[in-house]
Amino acid sequence: MPVPHLAREQATAEDAVVEADLPGRVQETLADYLRTRRTQSRELDAAFATAVDELVRFVLGGGKRIRPTFAWWGWRAAGGAADGPQAQAMLRAASSLELLQACALVHDDLIDDSDTRRGNPTVHQAFAALHRHQRWNGEDRQFGMAAAILLGDLALAWADDMLHASGLPPEAMARGLRPWRAMRTEVLAGQYLDLLGPVRGDETPQAALRIDELKSASYTVQRPLELGAELAGADETALEALRRFGSDIGVAFQLRDDLLGVFGDPEVTGKPAGDDLREGKRTLLIAEALESAQGQGDQDALDLLRGVLGDENLDEKRVEQSREALRRLGAVDAVERRITELTGTAMAALHGAGLAEPAASRLAELAVAVTDRNR
Repeated sequence: MPVPHLAREQATAEDAVVEADLPGRVQETLADYLRTRRTQSRELDAAFATAVDELVRFVLGGGKRIRPTFAWWGWRAAGGAADGPQAQAMLRAASSLELLQACALVHDDLIDDSDTRRGNPTVHQAFAALHRHQRWNGEDRQFGMAAAILLGDLALAWADDMLHASGLPPEAMARGLRPWRAMRTEVLAGQYLDLLGPVRGDETPQAALRIDELKSASYTVQRPLELGAELAGADETALEALRRFGSDIGVAFQLRDDLLGVFGDPEVTGKPAGDDLREGKRTLLIAEALESAQGQGDQDALDLLRGVLGDENLDEKRVEQSREALRRLGAVDAVERRITELTGTAMAALHGAGLAEPAASRLAELAVAVTDRNR
């Protein structure tokens, strides 16, 4: 049996590793959990376990682990333990957010009919290819779509399972379920509005920002932060500061993502150049450009931008023409200004909150990292 003070030193050393490489620890935690679920899947049926292998590959195959990172620092900002059993339970709870993210990405790729994600085939494309390779009956595309829906649903179910099995006390779980439930509904509301905008022809900046608030800000930063803080037992003052910080940084994060969706390097982003244009995304970047073109009476720019949105066969030449138009119309500068403003108000909320260190400093660093990036 270890000497108590020696056990404490070992825990502290382990904690140093956790916070030095939090994404790596999330990866290990997910791998351990998915290993168990994969074994259980094989007990059900070998063919199902093979399908689960694709989900495991998808979950473990990349990602910045942003949501678990914000959840962890929300926990630490509210005084949550840095080491020991409760910290390990929190790490499992935070890691469950990656399964929720997997559900959202698998379904989002299906909705957008995307071919690649992180440089690999999307889940629905992988299963369509499997269907063709095996020369199964029926239509390969339909099989791929159906498999992706089911695996996305499975990821959502396992996210709930992992959270509830994290080992946190019941009273902490009762608090944490408030932002968890809100987050799941908000991201679906944002996804629906994202679908609705193009069919209604709503090209306003206000509509684009509302989607960003629901589909990205809440889901990526605000609610994960709140989840961690609630699990740690934060008071209302700290929660409100984290909500304000998370909301503004979450929108800024999405706006940076929108710029990368048009101007990002495919070698870095893992998606083809201008893929957001092909998918017809009505982002704030596009909304600002259309509003500017209308105000200037620039019909050529309007025709160009409306013509490229949703064009699956969009080539590099027209992508570059669209980029030039977005710059010329001032849309890029407008979005950059918005990112700067949101980052500033988020930092003000953070600095005035009196949150525990080192969490306050780490959250400030994360705010810069997610809004000033090239991938």
